[in-house]
Amino acid sequence: MAKKTASRSAAKTAVRKKWTGLGAGAKKSSAKSSARKTIKSKGRVSAAKKSAPKAAAKTAAKAATKALPKQRIAISHHREEDFKADGLRTYARYRDLGIAAASHGLAQAHVIRLQGPCNPDEVSKLHFHDVDFQMVYVLKGWVKTYMEGEGETLMQQGSAWTQPPRIRHMILDYSDDVELLEVILPAEFKTVELKA
Repeated sequence: MAKKTASRSAAKTAVRKKWTGLGAGAKKSSAKSSARKTIKSKGRVSAAKKSAPKAAAKTAAKAATKALPKQRIAISHHREEDFKADGLRTYARYRDLGIAAASHGLAQAHVIRLQGPCNPDEVSKLHFHDVDFQMVYVLKGWVKTYMEGEGETLMQQGSAWTQPPRIRHMILDYSDDVELLEVILPAEFKTVELKA
């Protein structure tokens, strides 16, 4: 009976050693196990290092978003008396849509009526705007534009285009009834007229 008890306890010890890594191959098994842990931890560290710039960028973006004042709703209904000669171009009338005030200067949007007939001496001046974003949509009539890298393009009712920041451009001609919707970011920007 003493032999059976001794062999059972030896068997239990052998099983315990096998599963805990303390048996005959303990050094090998232990070396493999620590090597795996090292590889895994290196992988985690490098993944953390890779994601650190992304996390920092996200945090900065959130902070910048929080720093902006809360935008409010802007509603604008068509009224003829809202077209004013108080914009960038002397040959145009502008209807402000209230976006600049509602967005605290983040963007501006207005409807532009170019006054006809087109006078190329006044209108066709090469220039650029120091903006982050600009797009134009033709509501009515047509306008012929020149944009650096694009050349001359006739934009008609339903046409839309973007003008990348600081692209050199000019209006060449337009119909007497043209109306444009223009959206620009930011609301305040600099326009630079260039020598032809």
